[in-house]
Amino acid sequence: MRRRMATAAIAVTLTGILAVSACSSKSTDSGSGASGGSSASNSGLTISALNQINTEGKEVPPAAESAALNPAQPGGAKCDPSTIAMAGALTGANAALGINIVNGAQLAVDQHNKANPDCKITLKRFDTEGDPQKATQVAPQITNDNSIIGLIGPAFSGETKATGGIFNQAGLVSVTASATNAALTQNGWKTFFRGLANDDAQGAAVGKYLTNTLGKKKVCVIEDDSAYGVGLAAVVTKSLGSAADSDCSGNVKTGERDFSAIISKVTAASPDAVFYAGYYAEAAPLAQQLKSAAPNVTFASGDGTNDPQFVAQAGDSAKGAYLSCPCGPAPATLAKEYQAAFNQASGVYSVQAYDIASIMMKGIEEGNTTRPKLLEFIRTYKGQGLAGPYSWTPDGELTSSLIWVYEVK
Repeated sequence: MRRRMATAAIAVTLTGILAVSACSSKSTDSGSGASGGSSASNSGLTISALNQINTEGKEVPPAAESAALNPAQPGGAKCDPSTIAMAGALTGANAALGINIVNGAQLAVDQHNKANPDCKITLKRFDTEGDPQKATQVAPQITNDNSIIGLIGPAFSGETKATGGIFNQAGLVSVTASATNAALTQNGWKTFFRGLANDDAQGAAVGKYLTNTLGKKKVCVIEDDSAYGVGLAAVVTKSLGSAADSDCSGNVKTGERDFSAIISKVTAASPDAVFYAGYYAEAAPLAQQLKSAAPNVTFASGDGTNDPQFVAQAGDSAKGAYLSCPCGPAPATLAKEYQAAFNQASGVYSVQAYDIASIMMKGIEEGNTTRPKLLEFIRTYKGQGLAGPYSWTPDGELTSSLIWVYEVK
């Protein structure tokens, strides 16, 4: 979702509602949006960017976009036709995040092909529904297609964990635009790269921001049962230190809608805030029930909740929520291009996907048209993208980790 960071910390409105889908937990991460859009629900609320922070929770001015890689420049490249793929949830309750990603990648591909007619690149889409089991069935379809030399995805942490070994064995480079579970880069895979900061960085930044910037003294941390939620909750809890109240910590299940048990624990503890580590499908009803039971308690969550669908489904109960994301708001030019192409605002991870596709296509332009060559190109790549600088450590993590904080207003 997003794609050009402004040169100053600005309040960029994130919007672009998709029709409200049936609630269900997702396995992705999301956040960010287009500049100036419309409201994300009938309540007129929007997700607005506040500032970019480091792992200490301190504000860091975003980088200029002038040096960012542009898939349409310089144009006129010649290469053999090549194919890259995207894998993630394109249908189901959490499809909004996958659609953000595939659209961002498709926009970059379309712009590249228009400027480079003799270097045509195709983007193939693979729907995993964000489900690890289905992803293991889809992964062989990708690896057995010899025309595919690079993969954007998988989108969710759970499905990435389930399929990383398959892509590694096939020697297929995979760069995720959204899977943030920190343990993913500790599996020994040589083909996996993360295109954004991981949950360790996000959790550390959010915990410090809640206590040092927002002044929260007591926080209840609630997690879902996904690999993403469990990992993020652990780091946030550690970062909060003494502000994390274990008496009101708890967990919820994917697909759960009645949160009365955990809400009772929260109200009994009288905290300043609740941090939820999970996805918008559960975050929306949780925020509604929390607002009814404890209207003065601040609701905060991570990138899994940072999507217009959270506001669309939670309505007025989303007002005042703080949402983080290792992704920044789309700059005006990209936001306008995305809106024109898809008739909706860019969303969480659209910018990362745009950048990742652009990097892969640059590699292809330079003659890296086999799986081994494109893998080596990504491994040694260093350059500026719309979302920030891209270069990777030997284990596939970005060398620079920054987080954005948003507020529903």
